[in-house]
Amino acid sequence: MVNTEELYTQVGETILSRRGRTFTRELKNAIMGLPGPLAYQAIIETENLDTTPEILERESNEIFAELLPHRLRPLAGLLDLLDVLEARNTPMCVATSSSRRFAIDVLSGIDVLNRMQFIVTAEDVQHGKPAPDIYLAAAKQLQVLPDELLVLEDSHHGTRAGIASGACTIAVPGDHSLDHDFAGVFYVASSLADPFILNLLSQR
Repeated sequence: MVNTEELYTQVGETILSRRGRTFTRELKNAIMGLPGPLAYQAIIETENLDTTPEILERESNEIFAELLPHRLRPLAGLLDLLDVLEARNTPMCVATSSSRRFAIDVLSGIDVLNRMQFIVTAEDVQHGKPAPDIYLAAAKQLQVLPDELLVLEDSHHGTRAGIASGACTIAVPGDHSLDHDFAGVFYVASSLADPFILNLLSQR
């Protein structure tokens, strides 16, 4: 929905450069879509850092707070897609590995928070992505069966979660995830403006 992965990259580069390390594409791909605590732990283990997930999270939040007001933007096609879904009275929610506070800040930053019925975060479920819990919780709140959901995801871990939940899962990779394994998805879209998405919605 938003260019957060671009910002995550800058945060990861800053955190690791402060410690004399490099935020490699391999590491970025490995943690993309994971809940924060798991992602920070993976960074610590991969780079053999003498720190804790809590310290990295606090540092990341400080860097994000500096970046969000100036760098945050909706992805191409998002606002038009939301307009169409609202016109059709299609319920929408966000299911994210981010914290609730961060999700609210981001969605408010692009003025779409009030367009969502609710938000499900990693804080609301026992197992984060790639487990299906977050999408099963979303389906329950929407009062629909999981296979009635249409999931749009940009990462390997996210699409794994959508597929495992039984939802119709579409991959919408960005530049950061073009080389991810999206095996099993219903379709790989070029962007949120891909006509296939709206065509599929008109059939559901």
